[in-house]
Amino acid sequence: MPSIAKPIAQHPSLKKNNLGLTVRDYEGTMSTLCAGCGHDSITAAIVRTFWELSTPPHMIAKMSGIGCSSKTPTYFVSGAHGFNSAHGRMPAIVTGANAANRELIYIGVSGDGDSLSIGLGHLSHAIRRNVRMVYVIENNGVYGLTKGQFSASADIGSKSKRGEANRMSPIDPVMLALSLGATFVARSFSGDKEQLVPILKAAFSHRGLALIDVVSPCVTFNDHVGSTKSYLYSRQHQYKATESDFVPPASEIVAHIGSANGHISEATSVTMHDGSVVKFRALPDGYDPTDRQKVFSYLQERQGKGEVPTGLLYLDESVSDVHELNNTPDSALTSIPFEKLCPGNAELQKMLEDFR
Repeated sequence: MPSIAKPIAQHPSLKKNNLGLTVRDYEGTMSTLCAGCGHDSITAAIVRTFWELSTPPHMIAKMSGIGCSSKTPTYFVSGAHGFNSAHGRMPAIVTGANAANRELIYIGVSGDGDSLSIGLGHLSHAIRRNVRMVYVIENNGVYGLTKGQFSASADIGSKSKRGEANRMSPIDPVMLALSLGATFVARSFSGDKEQLVPILKAAFSHRGLALIDVVSPCVTFNDHVGSTKSYLYSRQHQYKATESDFVPPASEIVAHIGSANGHISEATSVTMHDGSVVKFRALPDGYDPTDRQKVFSYLQERQGKGEVPTGLLYLDESVSDVHELNNTPDSALTSIPFEKLCPGNAELQKMLEDFR
């Protein structure tokens, strides 16, 4: 279904940012995703972030692959540059674009299927190169665009709607990023804009790749007997599920995930459309996001208890980004005269002499 353009009329009472733009100036076309989809809540958080940061729309480059998640860039900042790439290839496209023009602000939106299956190699090397970009994974645990097959984050023993049991271990993007040396790792919930917007702001200021895994409930699939992501299994086993299932068309789910007086014993219960409850946990006071090993151990401990820690999980500003590693010019290659980029045969021959 093609997207529908939004009307351009703006209410005169809308506040303006430092550029004189309203939040409407950072919107895109109408969403064609299922009503109540968590992805649309993420879109709203991205729109709010760019508006509050007073980001010039023409300095934004938004990228995606294939899947429900990859439709998201269509729904924010219509005045930005954009590229919808092949399945799983978004990180490679961003790497090339960033190499040519480091002055743009890059945001890539992907899904657990797009990034953790066919695109896993591209994601890994983007982390390894520390490409300066914000990498948002809209994680719902299923291939929603192709009717709910297992994604790479499906739990062992979880059954599909056809009754087939998944026998493969899930891939956790947060644990994967930590093990690969990522310099900015965060997790949030699509319905908690109060938490997600500050995380996005921090990510855009990070000098390198900022990976944000956003738990984004799928409102159409993954609620059947045998699924470990279903509401029934969650209620019976007190499993802190990260996915939703089919619910009637409804408004987005909104929640604030916080800690009570800094005690890690408190978790936030989020009531879904059908009345069931999913529990999330914010990071405790005193949490050190700069110690990779302690972060890894903490996440293993909490996830072993069926909880979903959220917030800025790990940060390291000491690692060089892709341009520093390759000693590229401070200005964008697109702004450098051709004569400097290609100095001619004489200079090439001088360089070749060094290898003889």
